Amino acid sequence: MEPISTTNPFWSYHGIDGAASVYELRQVRVALQRELQQSMFASLSPMEWYETVNELHDRIARKAVELCIEGMVEDGFGQPPVPYAFIVFGSSGREEATLWSDQDNGMIISDAPHEGKEAYFDEFGGRIADLLEQLGYAKCEGKVMCSEPLWCKTLTAWKEQLLEWSSDLSWEPIRNLIIASDMRFIAGESSLAVEWLESFYEQFRRVPELSDAVLRNTVKHKATLNILGRVVTERFGEHAGGFDVKYGVYIPLVNSARFLALHHGIQESSTVKRMERLTSLEAVPFPLMDACQRAFTAALKLRRSTPIVMQQELQQSSGFLDEKQLKQKQIHYDLRETLGLVKRVHRALQRQLRFAERRRP
Repeated sequence: MEPISTTNPFWSYHGIDGAASVYELRQVRVALQRELQQSMFASLSPMEWYETVNELHDRIARKAVELCIEGMVEDGFGQPPVPYAFIVFGSSGREEATLWSDQDNGMIISDAPHEGKEAYFDEFGGRIADLLEQLGYAKCEGKVMCSEPLWCKTLTAWKEQLLEWSSDLSWEPIRNLIIASDMRFIAGESSLAVEWLESFYEQFRRVPELSDAVLRNTVKHKATLNILGRVVTERFGEHAGGFDVKYGVYIPLVNSARFLALHHGIQESSTVKRMERLTSLEAVPFPLMDACQRAFTAALKLRRSTPIVMQQELQQSSGFLDEKQLKQKQIHYDLRETLGLVKRVHRALQRQLRFAERRRP
């Protein structure tokens, strides 16, 4: 897939595939993302931009896994003793990562017997997380990484974990199940990811109350408009006067689309694809779905517009629009319009939750 080749004939992912070391791969990432952020920014729609950024991340991740295995072989650990699947969650799982997104990944290991596989994949998972950090992908603060036992398991152990999470409707297990719902395969043996997904969606068929539990987690998010309809900005701290695009606009819409997709049995990880399927199935009233789609497109644009800073040649962003940006009429108008749509979607889900709780025995 070369989603922007018609925009820039000099764009190429060949440097990623040909990188012979972590250093070379990092330099390729620096060069490609600089060009993507600067010279091609204006010529891409938000969706084209995110599509290209995520293809970039996918290719880097696959190459990182390849380099990691080469290092394991050189250090005497050998090739992976059994099949495995390297998977991603979070914004990467939804194909919505920015140029500055951190790690959210995991591993599914085959149940095939091998005496040393546990030790091998403990080492392998830790090395992948470290290698990705060297490439500029910060380690996940929530520890959703293949270096963590909770997110690196055999297929059987994963199925047991999914069963355990779905059998406890309290906040933390449901939060983990929500994270898991965005899983997407990147490298290794894809059939492991397919079987994992079958087990995941089986839980929602087995426990009808699960979607209501997801909804309870979904409707909680920070206030963004006051009673006068004005944008609620940060009052204190380093972002005082700014607006949190990620948690004020983007995440509420991601959560809403995820809940609606899980509730209607839609097996997609991308927010856009979830919304498209909901629309095609007429699973949600058109006015609500139309509001979701328009708001999400605007949220992606706003998220891409947050100020960036350079750290060790790579871009970082706080995810906040700053006070200066909020004084720009177009940005302020777009934000208020989008927040109005988000509020509309949120109220509809709150009504659905109240109805679900009333019918509960």
